[in-house]
Amino acid sequence: MSLFDLSGKVAIVTGSSRGIGRAIAVRMAEQGAKVVISSRKAEACAEVVAEINAAHGEGRAIAVPANISSKEDLQRLVDATNAAFGKIDILVCNAASNPYYGPMAGISDEQFRKILDNNVLANHWLIGMVAPQMIARRDGAIIIVSSIGGLRGSHVIGAYNVSKAADMQLARNLAVEFGPHNVRVNCIAPGLIKTDFARALWEDPERLKEVNERVPLRRIGDPDEIAGTAIYLASHAGSFVTGQNIVVDGGVTI
Repeated sequence: MSLFDLSGKVAIVTGSSRGIGRAIAVRMAEQGAKVVISSRKAEACAEVVAEINAAHGEGRAIAVPANISSKEDLQRLVDATNAAFGKIDILVCNAASNPYYGPMAGISDEQFRKILDNNVLANHWLIGMVAPQMIARRDGAIIIVSSIGGLRGSHVIGAYNVSKAADMQLARNLAVEFGPHNVRVNCIAPGLIKTDFARALWEDPERLKEVNERVPLRRIGDPDEIAGTAIYLASHAGSFVTGQNIVVDGGVTI
C-alpha cells in the first residue's frame, strides 16, 4: 500500500469549488478518498462533483453547498456527509474571506469581525462538529489552510494576516487536545498560488516577473502543490505530524 493511499477515507473540503480547495478534493479522490465538495454556490460544487465522478465512478464525490459564516450550514454539511458516507476521516478547512484591503486603521469593526468569524471561528465550529467521531474512532486528520501572511506583517492585509496567524495557533492548541486520541491537526501556509484570487498578477507578465524575482524558486505555486501537502498530512505518510504549520511558498519566507 502506498504511504499516500486514502482508500476508504471520507474527506470534507470547504471552499472546494475552485482553486486550492478544488485541487485538494480532486487529488484526494485520485488517492482513493470519497470527497464532499462544499462552497456557497451549488452549481460550482456540482461541476467539481461531476468531474470527480466521471474520473473515478459515481458516488466518489457529493456536493453539499454551505456558507462558512452559518453555523447551521456547517452542521448540515457534517450531517449530510455522515448520512451519505457514514463517517468523516479527513477535514480540510480551506474556505476563507478577506473583504478589506488597506491599512488596519481604516478597517471597520464589521469587516474585522467578518474576517475573524469566517477565517477562525468557522474553523473552530466545524472542527468541533467533526472531532468527536474522530476521537471516538481514535483516528482522524484535520488540516487548516492558512497563509504565509500569518507569519508576516502587511500594509494592506493586516487583519487577514491576524486571522491566519490565529489559525496556526488553533491547530497547535487542538493538536495538544486531540493528540492523545490519535487525531492530528495541522496547518498549511501557502505562498502566492496560481488561482483566480491572484489572476490579475499572474496574467500581467511584468508584475509576475517582479514577484518571481523575490521567490528563490523563481515562480509562483500551483494549486496541486498545496494538494500534495494536504495528501501528505491526511495520509499514513504524515501520521507522526501534528500541530505543525507547513510553509509551501517557494522559499519566500526564508
